[in-house]
Order: sequence, then C-alpha cells, then structure tokens
Amino acid sequence: MDSTSPDSDPELGAERRDVDGASVEPAAAPGGPATYFDGLSNRRQTVTIGFANQLVMRSADNYVSWPYADIRRVDAPSGTLRASCLSAAPLARLEVRDAAVAAELIARCSHIDENRVTRGAIARITGWSLAASASIVTLVLVVIPFAADRLTPLVPPSMERHLGEAAVVQINTVFGNKVCSEAAGQAAFGKLVTALRAPAGLDDTIASQVLDTPIPNAFALPGGRFFLLRGLLDKADDPDEIAGILAHELGHLKHRDNLRQLIHNGGSSFLIGLLFGDITGAGAAIFASRTIVNASYSREAEAAADSFAIQVMHQLGRPTRPMGELMFRITGKEDGKRPSLWASHPLTEDRLARMRAEDLPASGPPLLSSDEWRALKGICR
Repeated sequence: MDSTSPDSDPELGAERRDVDGASVEPAAAPGGPATYFDGLSNRRQTVTIGFANQLVMRSADNYVSWPYADIRRVDAPSGTLRASCLSAAPLARLEVRDAAVAAELIARCSHIDENRVTRGAIARITGWSLAASASIVTLVLVVIPFAADRLTPLVPPSMERHLGEAAVVQINTVFGNKVCSEAAGQAAFGKLVTALRAPAGLDDTIASQVLDTPIPNAFALPGGRFFLLRGLLDKADDPDEIAGILAHELGHLKHRDNLRQLIHNGGSSFLIGLLFGDITGAGAAIFASRTIVNASYSREAEAAADSFAIQVMHQLGRPTRPMGELMFRITGKEDGKRPSLWASHPLTEDRLARMRAEDLPASGPPLLSSDEWRALKGICR
C-alpha cells in the first residue's frame, strides 16, 4: 500500500525536532479532501492530502505517500483528477474533485501527463487500426483469391492426391467407413462413372465410391476422388438425375476447385490467425468478409461446374433438366430463406431454370438399363 512512517521516510525531507530533541514530522503544505483506493481491495477511503516533499495522504487509520515524479494522470470523468503512482500498487488510485487542490497537485507533478494516451493518440491508433483492417480485408477479398488461382495449376498432381488421401481418412471417420459395395450395384455405378468420364476429359485414375448415409449429397475431393451418398440415390427417380450430379462433381475435379478453395481458405485463415490469434474485434469483421467472399468464390465454382455438367450431358445426348429437378426436390425453394450474399451455391430455383432452358431432347442411348438402375439404387443393401 506504500504506507510509510513520517518519522522515517527520507523523501519527506530533513526531520524536524522540538526543543527537547523529540522528532516530529515535517510540515505539509495545505491540501484538501480526496478519495483513495489502495489497489488491493475495493474499499473507498476518504483521505486528506497534503503537499510536502512527497504527496501525503492521511486518514484515521492510514498514511500513504507518493513521490511526485511517479504520479501519472489516469482518464477520469470531467471535473475529477484521477491519478496513479508508478511505485504504488498497479491499481491504486487517487481521485481529487477540488479544483484548487487538483491544480496544486498538477503543478507539483512534472511528469503527470507522461506516456498518457490522449484523445489525439486514441484517434491515431483507431485510424491505423482501421487502415490495417482495410488492408487485411483487401488481402482476403482480392489478393488471396488471385494467388489461389495462380498457385493451383502449380501444385503437382502427386501432392494433390496426397491431400485427397488425407481428406478421405477424415471422410471415412465421419461416415464410419460405410462403403456400399453390392456387386450388381457397384457394376452399374462403375458403368455410369465410365460413361461420364470420357466426355469429361478425365482418365481412369478418378476414384469414386458410394457411402451408406441418408444425407442426400455428393462431393469431390482433391486428387480425383468423389463420393455419392446413398441419400441422394434414394431421392433420385432416374439415371439422368444422378448422372447430372456426378457430371457436376467431375467438373469440380476437372477445374481443381477443391484444391483452389483449400489454398484460398488456408491463406486467409492463416493470415487472420497470424494477426489476431483468434476471432476477436477486427478479426471478427475480417472473418465475416472472408465468409462473404468464400460464398461468392464458391458460387462461381458451382456455376462453372453446372456449365461443365450441361456440356457433358449434351455430349452424351442426355437431358439436363433432371439434374435441376433432383436438386430442387432436395432443397425446395431457397429464395428468401437466407441472404444470397452468404449463399455458397446459386439458388436452386435459378439452377433449375437454367437446366430447363438448356435442356435438349434425348438423342443418345440411356446411360443405364432399367435393371442396372435398380441395382444402383440398391447398392447399399
């Protein structure tokens, strides 16, 4: 608490002695009332301050002294002088509301405003913080997507396959390694993938599996791996619906979208983590902006994959409308459910409209026979 004895503190000046030689404390200049917090408890103490060689604070049960050189101003409401002391407890505070006493204290403390954060300094700090945030947002929105587009073609296929294999381990963990392998269904699935692979311009290194899960979805991984989930088969009415979805996923593999997204997300996440350690304050704003640009980035990739699927189905002489109808059957009408700015896919009704607009009459043979389609539907039995 920095309590000192007035008879022994050399900072208070030479000791005064009476005619009998007894020691007395030095006289302090007139002061006034103040409020003192010792920084160790929340107790408010009413003290009388005086000005000697040090600032002295007295109450009925306490005596404290602060060197003038160690006293610093602390932010306070208007009309109050609040001060701390470098040599006192870190949270110790003195509050003076008497204007004359406050003026006297300020006059004696030559370093009272040293290292003080002023409003101008706060404004400058705020300005630099906003400029830094704007710079990072620019990096996340512009520079990193540009870099991802340029870096993706430079990643060797062997490295991309390694990333895909690591992702497969996680996929098997999530879905319990429930691979559907009924023989007739597997043969039908292989026939369908082979029929799609040729017009897609992909070789036989492409690997595909059906997973036994009720989730109606399909997805691709880096390195030529894609998965069809049993829930999507359950929702499908004919082979053309599944073929369109698979052609869409082959488009992602052809364009290396998953690798590009991995580089993009990894770069922005690393940048945010490096600067902010976690999602706090400005980091949260940048995270929000990254979410928006990721959604936009995904929408572009999804639209390109849709175009690829339409092209593949046209080359096979099969209709494109069934693909859009399957999507709509699963998601329903999406307009109004969520802001399109945050959506990672184009709205399903827009995709269905496009599939219908570009639909052509079937001119090629069916991709699967009726028996093969039934076998594919039952591949997880």
